[in-house]
Amino acid sequence: MRHYSQSPMPDILNNEQVAKILRGISVPPQPQIIVDIHMEQAMPNSDMSRIAKLICQDVGLAGTILKVVNSSQYGLKNKITSIEQAVNLLGMDSIINITNGLTIKGELDNQTILALGGFWDSAMDIASVCTTIARQIGYQSPDLAYSLGLFHNCGVPLLVKEYPHYPDVMKESYTGVDERIIDTENRLLRTNHAVVGYYTAKSWGLPQEFCDVIAEHHNVKDIFNTALNKGYDPGKKTLLAILKMAEHICSIHTILGQHPTDLEWETVKEDLLEFVGLSVMDFDDIAAEMESMGIGSGTSYFDQSS
Repeated sequence: MRHYSQSPMPDILNNEQVAKILRGISVPPQPQIIVDIHMEQAMPNSDMSRIAKLICQDVGLAGTILKVVNSSQYGLKNKITSIEQAVNLLGMDSIINITNGLTIKGELDNQTILALGGFWDSAMDIASVCTTIARQIGYQSPDLAYSLGLFHNCGVPLLVKEYPHYPDVMKESYTGVDERIIDTENRLLRTNHAVVGYYTAKSWGLPQEFCDVIAEHHNVKDIFNTALNKGYDPGKKTLLAILKMAEHICSIHTILGQHPTDLEWETVKEDLLEFVGLSVMDFDDIAAEMESMGIGSGTSYFDQSS
């Protein structure tokens, strides 16, 4: 059996390929979020906390904000993953300048924008569930869990842009029983959304450990096999566990892969729940709470009308 998790990055993406994927392309912000931020800024008593909440709903904009605040220009000793903290540090003028500089014109055509119709809602749902689970299990950094939920699939819109048939690849990847999801992508594309997400997160200046979790979020079968990973970092393992529970609750297997069964979850759920100290009943209670809030319906990730 191959042991995937010792090295965070598959050796399939050279520097030229990385540069090609990331050159001039950012995860596109939701147009409505940009409008809402401008409307809030125009109010007589504009509210930074309201603006922070808007930014927290958007993968691309939040990533850009973090990239700016983690740049050498600010010289921060520790990398920031909290969007609210980043917004407070940057201030209103800088936030507005950044949003003014963002545009999806010339980056994505109309068909790609339509294909990504459900991307932002899915990311927001998973981020919210990550926060709830983090608090339920006593994880000390719910903001970090939120950021992971928001950013972990940030490679998806870049691959949609690069490979128009990527939605079909995703559907195939979720049908594999013996393969990891990213193995199918590697085979068909010579890259995958986890490795692209890793480089994107690094370009945003996020901490190395956070980037590693994004890279490894489909290596969970080996990571949660204690015999194979006795020395795996427990902090990263807890973050991965939170993310996998949130993905399952949000029916990511039907949203991304349009598959009725979460095959990845089935391979890890017992070891994973034992690791975080939750019973099946505890987990079902969390899932039921989320369902009562309208999360976990499994709406298609990609707009099939496109």
